[in-house]
Amino acid sequence: MPEAIAYAIDGPTGRFSRTTIQRREPGPTEVLFDIVYAGICHSDIHTARGEWGPATYPLVPGHELAGVVREVGADVTRFAVGDRVGVGCFVDSCGTCDQCRAGTEQFCEGPGGTVWTYNATGRDGLPTAGGYSTCITVEQDYVCRIPDGIELVNAAPLLCAGITLYSPLKRWGAGPGTRVAIVGMGGLGHMGVQLAAAMGAEVAVISQTRSKEEDGRRFGASEYYAISEPGTLRGLRGSFDLVISTVSGDQDLNALVRTLKVGGALVDVGLPEHPVALNLSGLAAGNRILAGSQIGGIAETQEMLEFCAEHGLAAQVEVIGGEDINAAYDRVVASDVRYRFVIDTATFTS
Repeated sequence: MPEAIAYAIDGPTGRFSRTTIQRREPGPTEVLFDIVYAGICHSDIHTARGEWGPATYPLVPGHELAGVVREVGADVTRFAVGDRVGVGCFVDSCGTCDQCRAGTEQFCEGPGGTVWTYNATGRDGLPTAGGYSTCITVEQDYVCRIPDGIELVNAAPLLCAGITLYSPLKRWGAGPGTRVAIVGMGGLGHMGVQLAAAMGAEVAVISQTRSKEEDGRRFGASEYYAISEPGTLRGLRGSFDLVISTVSGDQDLNALVRTLKVGGALVDVGLPEHPVALNLSGLAAGNRILAGSQIGGIAETQEMLEFCAEHGLAAQVEVIGGEDINAAYDRVVASDVRYRFVIDTATFTS
């Protein structure tokens, strides 16, 4: 069986350390690829630290994988050795339920449901292990092709951060003639600004402070607002067709709802750890919509990658080694990264 060097954590209060894990030999329709870069998503941190419920330890997180195909099964038709590929938040599903047939495999309703890239149980009956490792074996239908116009290091975060913003922007009609606000300018938010601007929308950033204003405007925002400045959200009432919140901490949803135009939508992708309170009168008063969004299916993820290549969009990254993961987690929680940590797996063997 293929062997991978990985970084794993042994408990919610543990530290990452180097280890060795086994990957399965690729079956007839599976792809084995060498992971070159793996992004660090805040979801990794929530899971590793037990903040979203119990996890299976030792845990190898990572659902933003970019690499190069090493081996393919005999019946693989979509990929060949040497292809540049990526894997996102899930690696399998039943393939036959209504959701899978509709291209929304992330909501699989079949036996076992969606199989997540880590902290789940794979088709081999073993716990899945993610991208903080040197290789992985995945069914070809859950692998995306990385367009030549995107460097692998910048592509990795697109497999989660990119699709997480692309999907709701597309669904809720971001484009010419619409005014879109992105709340938060982190790993998700900086992609949201770029994507919304490329779609032709007028884009505003709503951040805690103005410390990232120069970046926000460089990414395509024409307006930038700081919640720390008194009266900011009150002054934005009735302003936006679409507001996407990427914030995972506490926030005033009632104030954000009121920044919507009549019929506007507030979409949350940040998944706050604690419950939030909402006064429904703010929705009813303007036929406003409160929605959530997760990621996207494989076809939509591939579409997002092609869109990014066409428009020259890329995640802005800080490359680290495996030995830096522990410190990187603390820096992500402290919002001290611009804008995504990406692990270079070449450091695992050095």
